[in-house]
Amino acid sequence: MKLILLGAPGAGKGTQATRISEKYSIPHISTGDILRRNIKEGTELGKLAKSYIDKGMLVPDEVVIGLMKERLSEEDCKKGFLLDGFPRTVKQAEALETVTDIDVVLDISVPYGIIVDRIAGRRMCVCGESYHVSMGIGDTCLKCGAKLYQRDDDKPETVKARIDVYDKQTSPLIDFYNAKGILKSVDGNNEPSAVFNEVVKVLNDFN
Repeated sequence: MKLILLGAPGAGKGTQATRISEKYSIPHISTGDILRRNIKEGTELGKLAKSYIDKGMLVPDEVVIGLMKERLSEEDCKKGFLLDGFPRTVKQAEALETVTDIDVVLDISVPYGIIVDRIAGRRMCVCGESYHVSMGIGDTCLKCGAKLYQRDDDKPETVKARIDVYDKQTSPLIDFYNAKGILKSVDGNNEPSAVFNEVVKVLNDFN
C-alpha cells in the first residue's frame, strides 16, 4: 500500500502514522528525516540541500524530489510506504507522479479551532514531561516539581500562523487528489484509538 498522510499541525498525524506503519509493516517516510539523513551521510543531494538550509533558504522542489526518488527505490519500500510531510504542494504532487503511483491519500481532519486549543494548551517541563491545561495540574511538573512553560511555537498566534500556511498549501492538494478519486478523510477529533479504528476501516479497502 502506497499512502500519503495529510493533516494540519496538531491533528494527531504523527500518532496515526506510527500506528499505520506498525500495523501494515510499511516504512513511515518523513521529508525532514530524509533531509537529515542525507546531510548526516554527506550524500551529493544532502550536500546540495545543506547549502540551501545554511543560507536560510527553502530546499528546492527538484532536490526534495531527488531525495524522495532515492528513498522510495530502497528495499523496504517495495511493499509500500507512508509519506508524511510530502507532497506539500500540487507541484510536488505532480512531480511525485513521475516517480511512483499512490493508492490512497488519507486526510486526518480536525476543526482548526480545536487544533489551536490542543496545541496552545500544551505545557512543557525541562525534564521532558508534557501536560495540557485541561488536565488541571497547575503550573508545576508532577514528576520533578519544576515550573511548566509554554513553547513559543505553541502560542496561539504562532499556531494560527502555522495552520494558515498549511491551509494555503494543502487545500489545492486536497482538491488535486479528490479529483483522482483517492482522497479519504477521517475525523481526527476523537481519542487516538478511535481515530485509528476509522483509519483501519478506510485502509483495509485498499490493502
